[in-house]
Amino acid sequence: MEVSELKKSFKEAYGQEAEAVYFSPGRVNLIGEHTDYNGGFVFPCALSFGTYLLIRKNGEKFVQFRSLNQPEVVKVTFDKLTERLEKSWANYPLGVFAQFVKRGYTFEQGFDIMIWGDVPNGAGLSSSAALEVVTAYALNDQLGTGLNRTELAKIGQKAEHEFALVNCGIMDQFASANGKKDHAIFLNCDTLDFELVPVKLEGVKVVISNTHSPHKLDSGAYNQRVAECKLAVEQLNKVRPIKYLAELTEAEFEKIEDAITDPIAHKRARHVVGEVQRTTDAVKALKEGDIELFGKLMNASHVSLRDDYEVTGPELDTMAEEAWKIEGVIGSRMTGGGFGGCTVSLVKDEAIEEFKEKVGKAYEAKINIKPDFYIAEIGNGAMKVE
Repeated sequence: MEVSELKKSFKEAYGQEAEAVYFSPGRVNLIGEHTDYNGGFVFPCALSFGTYLLIRKNGEKFVQFRSLNQPEVVKVTFDKLTERLEKSWANYPLGVFAQFVKRGYTFEQGFDIMIWGDVPNGAGLSSSAALEVVTAYALNDQLGTGLNRTELAKIGQKAEHEFALVNCGIMDQFASANGKKDHAIFLNCDTLDFELVPVKLEGVKVVISNTHSPHKLDSGAYNQRVAECKLAVEQLNKVRPIKYLAELTEAEFEKIEDAITDPIAHKRARHVVGEVQRTTDAVKALKEGDIELFGKLMNASHVSLRDDYEVTGPELDTMAEEAWKIEGVIGSRMTGGGFGGCTVSLVKDEAIEEFKEKVGKAYEAKINIKPDFYIAEIGNGAMKVE
């Protein structure tokens, strides 16, 4: 939808013109999955699609939330800005308002807000982080609070923890806030140090395959993985003090892994330690122009997520396995939290049509759902549009 159409919808809904329009992107993670809340490395990039937020000050003591993607209109008075709603999409932007209140920022007057996003919901491309970050970016600008992008990402993450009740790491919000066109972000999730790495793919495209099996992070399986990793850390601490699994190299882990007596926690830890190493190796390979090695590491990442972390499921496995059969596919893996959602693949230009046709057909035959394919354009982070 064009910005002019969004502004027209805003005026129809509120009877007044929007005063400003903001945008924040979704993201795709090239490699480094379920490492972020374990203090490890991730390698996401911002996408060209995302979430728009239109806003105007309303002179009242309440905030109104509308979305062109959701039927429910939500009105929250100032005294309720830190209270979570029962089962409402508005918890994502409201959670961000709550963080500003908790940090001591005051609102002189309320806002009328309208949201529209073209990140497919449940695709694992971070529609929730895009919504949190665009709200934080807009409030930062409207209130003149002067917070940097990393602080805005932290606000978004806190909103997700406290209002969406998902114990996510920082990656999604960080990528949405700090993305840069044609670059991926090599981020240390412990220190938040990051490097923007050019993604130069000669004759190769990043293809996102949507399984249309929506991933449900709030189903508890995600929080369960977080708890299993925590248990692994506790058991390892008996032989070596660590804060995060990502502190261990593979060689160090092998020496002390027997301290993890819980077999499930052991598998989870093995994935995290291996994935941190794969991510570091993949970024090095990309910088050296070794795209074939990058692809092999993507494939190995999927196998580890399937076997040790157990977050793939038949839809994502079918999508990745069918991709691996195509000659021009350099690498393919699930991306995002898992349990449905999308895969990300590096595909040679000349193989893209064959990829879509053959993978699409095989997936539909096996899973009985028609998938969608997007050629990813790597875009910029949060911004004011007008």
